Amino acid sequence: MPQSESAGIEATPGTRPRWWTELPLLVLVYACYSAGRLLARGDVSTAVDHGLAILRIEKALHLNAEHPLNRLFTREAWIGIPADFWYASLHYLVTPALLIWLFRSRTVHYRAARTWLMTSTFIGLIGFTLLPTCPPRLLSAGYGFVDTMAQYSSYGWWGGEASAPRGMGGMTNQYAAMPSLHVGWALWCGVILWRYGGTRLARIAAVVYPLVTTIVVMGTANHYFLDAAAGAAVMGVGLLLAPLVMRGADRAKARLAVRTTPATVAAGTAQATIVSAGCQTSAGERIPRQRESRFGPGAEPSAAPSDAGGGAPAAAR
Repeated sequence: MPQSESAGIEATPGTRPRWWTELPLLVLVYACYSAGRLLARGDVSTAVDHGLAILRIEKALHLNAEHPLNRLFTREAWIGIPADFWYASLHYLVTPALLIWLFRSRTVHYRAARTWLMTSTFIGLIGFTLLPTCPPRLLSAGYGFVDTMAQYSSYGWWGGEASAPRGMGGMTNQYAAMPSLHVGWALWCGVILWRYGGTRLARIAAVVYPLVTTIVVMGTANHYFLDAAAGAAVMGVGLLLAPLVMRGADRAKARLAVRTTPATVAAGTAQATIVSAGCQTSAGERIPRQRESRFGPGAEPSAAPSDAGGGAPAAAR
């Protein structure tokens, strides 16, 4: 993210995000995303047509890296099995871990990074809706792809339906392949590690993680190369839109504050008590130098003592 954007959203003690607001927000966004994936299920024949069209474009552009990678992962179990675990788990572990790390250790950058991730994710959801795509592993066997996760399912918790646990294949949309948010989220993680990691190891991980993820999604036959490229493009668009989203959210908060402030002020004014002209205090509060009469509230002070005869006080007479 450009330095100017980061500088404009640095947290202050009054604007720092709080976990009790962030956690429900993230849960809500992910729930909407998951539900949207399920609702975006399109016609299977249309999804297959889209997948074959992508395959033809890649062959015309000589970009078809899926076949050699898939054959390698299928033939070499020592590569295929770790790749399946990578695909089935890291997507759901690394991204939340980096969000928590940003929230705790890089608070001034958290809001921008979180908004970028959320914006890109919803753009990806639009892609799933408009372009349902059959992944390579679900094409007929004549196209030469093997579902490595089904082949090595005895080693993990997944079955033959993507990375979903056995018996829960109906909880996922297997035709939500374009764009690849596995690659998109991995790219987000790489950028965050590169910018804020601060160590050589973090920068190495920033390069390795998205690169290996891109190889894994193709080698396991879960995505085409163009799916991965689209995932990177979605993250780029999300990065450009994130400042607009944050400004829109700030304006909405400001309008809400304006609507609630007059009522708060009116309630506070109603509780004020007039003590003297132009001076207001809360009930029971005394202004400086205000003294209570020894005769009690509202009592009139006694008359000034008068002289009686040779100047003696009245009480002494």
